This record gives sequence, structure tokens and C-alpha cells, in this order.
Amino acid sequence: MLQFDPKTEVGALRVAITTLGCKVNQYDTVAIRQALREKGCVLVEFDQPADVYIVNSCSVTDRAEAESLRLARRARRMNPAAKVVMTGCFAQVAPMRAAISEVDGVVGLNRLPDLVDFVLGHAQDRVLVSDLRQARQVRTVGPGVDASRTRAFLKIQEGCDLFCSFCIVPMARGASRSVPPREIIAQYDFLASAGVKEVVLTGVHLGSWGHDLSPRLELADIIEMLLERDRVPRLRLSSIDPPEITTRLLALFSSASQLCPHLHVPIQAGVDSVLRRMRRRYDTALVRARLEEIRARLPDAAIGTDVIAGFPGETEEEFEQSLDFLDSLPLTYFHVFPYSVRQGTTAAKLPGHLPRAVVHARARKLRRLGQQKREAFARRFLGRCLSVLFEEGSGEPGWSVGYSRNYQRVRVPGEVPANSEVPVQIQSMVAGQLIGQCRPEKK
Repeated sequence: MLQFDPKTEVGALRVAITTLGCKVNQYDTVAIRQALREKGCVLVEFDQPADVYIVNSCSVTDRAEAESLRLARRARRMNPAAKVVMTGCFAQVAPMRAAISEVDGVVGLNRLPDLVDFVLGHAQDRVLVSDLRQARQVRTVGPGVDASRTRAFLKIQEGCDLFCSFCIVPMARGASRSVPPREIIAQYDFLASAGVKEVVLTGVHLGSWGHDLSPRLELADIIEMLLERDRVPRLRLSSIDPPEITTRLLALFSSASQLCPHLHVPIQAGVDSVLRRMRRRYDTALVRARLEEIRARLPDAAIGTDVIAGFPGETEEEFEQSLDFLDSLPLTYFHVFPYSVRQGTTAAKLPGHLPRAVVHARARKLRRLGQQKREAFARRFLGRCLSVLFEEGSGEPGWSVGYSRNYQRVRVPGEVPANSEVPVQIQSMVAGQLIGQCRPEKK
């Protein structure tokens, strides 16, 4: 929780930031906060009095853009004298739509120094946006540790060149580009020195890391470099597409204890006709082969996925085929997204947009299946011992909460120090959540 102490911080510029969207946006917010702290700014919560309000916006759907504008208007109402700044994907994709009367400045992505200048009152222009399809460097790289030191995201890649038909991200985030190994290692070492116990490698298209470097590298290369340093107990990947799950990558998971047995593999649909309309670069046969190889090599790994419900033109037969396919896979949880129009994408122009009631009904069916899979996977660990990294505050008095290496949320009675990794004997499951008892460490 960010706090402002008026007795010690009088005169400092108070800045509030709110973040919409994905983990990459969350990482960018950490980098923004770090840069502002270095300039003497005090960070406060978005619902507190502030001199500057920053909306780190999302543009994945039209609804996300509307929410970004709503938050900017809310900030203006909270303090009419404050400065309101819009940044993030919406600011990048549609700067003129983002520049409503309540917004004082619009700063696009990859312009962290300009954003800081605007907050400090040094910028001259109201709209600062560049063409990221021409960008060749990542300029929102930390390092920074935000709030809790338990887990930290480390952005190693930015942008995307895939141009899936439903996605605006390649236009918002620009061309795929990689953070050089030396910078990644420096960030990793900083996080280790700050006491972080788990580092999550993240990117817009994580599996493309290294392809634009000279010489060309692969994701497995940077993972090997970090594993060799062995300064953080846990290393996790955020998301990786099916074609990028290589035998070499899985061999690292099998051999390295630091690499958490957890892969999030966005599939989006479970029938080839819909995958083609989405312009995904794989078919269901490849998906099955990759996921079955993961399960064979890593029997206890969590395997998650993203699924879009009600994509334009999806027939009832295609949906049922997709549901059956997803049910047959060794998945352990779903992130389900009801299809929502995003202007400027190919999918927005496709025929066969479905009624909202149909889209949401299909999303509910997918979520039910995902919950069944989540609970079935969790039951496998009843009576077993899991190594759990405990987090700051469980929200439940008398309980502590953390995550196992294979991404199982575990509750234990009592107060366990945050940022400690403890063996937990799993005893029961309540509402899909594992309950256990801490075991004493062997001396």
C-alpha cells in the first residue's frame, strides 16, 4: 500500500498512478514509479489527493479505452487543479481520442523520459507520441521493485510482429524488440540484491526474445544465462505461444530447480477454422503435441491458457468442438475473454458478430470447464508437500497466503513472514483453494 506522510514529505510533488491491462503495463508502471521517485516525487494511491494523476491505459478493446477515459475524468473531479496525464496503449494508438478536455497531456509508449518531464512540468507539447513500428529499443526498462519484494516482473521483450486479427497490440506496442542480455542480467542482479525471491520474465511476445539481436538468440539462451547466475530462488515465465515451446526449453524446465514448473500457453480457440480466422500461426494438432510433451516431461506443472469466447463467425458446432478439444488437453486453468470489438483490427470487420448474450453464455461454459480443471489439478496435491512463497497480506485475519512453484494458491493458519519460502503439507481443499500446515525445516 502506497502511503503519504505529510510530516516528512511536505512540498514534494504527489503523483497517483492507476494501471489497466496486462502484466507488461504493470511492469511499465513500476518503471514509471521508480523514475518519479528518483526525481523526488511521492507516490500516493489513485483515490488520494494528488498533484498529478497518471492513467496507464489499455487499448485491447473499445471498452478498455472507455474505462481509461472514465478514470481520467474521475481524476479531474477529485482535484480540478491537478494535472492529468494519459499514457499506455490507448495514448499510443489513439492520442487524439485520448486527449479529452480533462486530460492535460498524452504521452505514448517508449517515452519514459518525456513522461517524467511532463509530470515535472518541463514538457512543452500536449501530445507526445512516436511511431513504435520504427522503434528498435525498449525504453521502459526498470529496474524497480514495487510494494512487495516477493515477486518482480522483469520485462525482457517489447512489441509484436504477429498481427493476430483480434489484436491491436502490434500497433500499440510496435515491432518486436529484445532487451539485450547485459541489461537483463543487470536488472536480474538488482532484483536479487533487493531481496526478490521470484522473478517473472515477461514481454508482449516473450517467445520472440532474441530474434532481432545480432547474433540471433533464443529465449532458452537468456534463461540459461540467468540460471547460471543462480541469484534468485525462483524464475517463472509469464506467457509463451505453442510454437515456441521447444524441446530445449522443456529440457531446462526438467533440469533446473529454479525454473518454476508453470507454463501459460495462450491457445485462444480449440478448432482450426477459428484459429485461421484469428490468424494464429499454429493448428490444434501442434497445440496437442506441445501440451502433451509438457505434461510428459513435467507431470506436476501448471499449464494455463487464454481463450476467446464468441469470436466473430464462431458457429455453435465450432464452439462445441473447441470446448471438447480444450477438455481433452492437460490444462489446469483458463483465462476466458468474451470477444469484444476493438476498432482498427481485422476481426472488427469480420462478418458474423455474435449477440452479447451468446458470447457471455459461451464464456460461462468455458469458465466452468476451467474451474473443473483447476480443482481437479489442485486435488492431486492433497496429502503432499509443496514449497510455498508467502506474500504480503492475505486479506484474511489469522491466515497467510502464498503460491507454490507450480502456481497453486495455498492458505495456512497463522502469520508466516512475507517473502519466505516454506514447505507446506497440504491437508484439504476449500472452494478450490488448498489449505495446509507449515512443516518445520529440516536442520
